[in-house]
Amino acid sequence: VQLQASGGGLVQAGGSLRLSCAASGLIFTSYDMGWFRQAPGKEREFVATISWSAGSTYYADSVKGRFTISRDNAKKKVYLQMNSMKPEDTAVYYCAAGPWLLTTMSPRYDFWGQGTQVTVSS
Repeated sequence: VQLQASGGGLVQAGGSLRLSCAASGLIFTSYDMGWFRQAPGKEREFVATISWSAGSTYYADSVKGRFTISRDNAKKKVYLQMNSMKPEDTAVYYCAAGPWLLTTMSPRYDFWGQGTQVTVSS
């Protein structure tokens, strides 16, 4: 199983980025997908999750209304559209796959990508 995250970079506060995560080696529609992030010196935290059918989503309060998670099951990809970005969004962002419905708990995700760095300048 491989999850390949991409799309990170440097953006100014108020700007936007779109992260992508390409999955291979798993039955994509058997898994809910999530995005997590880890800032320097901090623990990994939940960002957003989407059900296997894309019918349900759930967001951390810190990103609600600014970030949108989506998926394309035909392409085996999950996306995170990040708008109105803030310096506190700076972190390494990870995509993850897990069988538990819309969980925010990282131990319940079975597979993880390598992470992509997002830096928001003030």
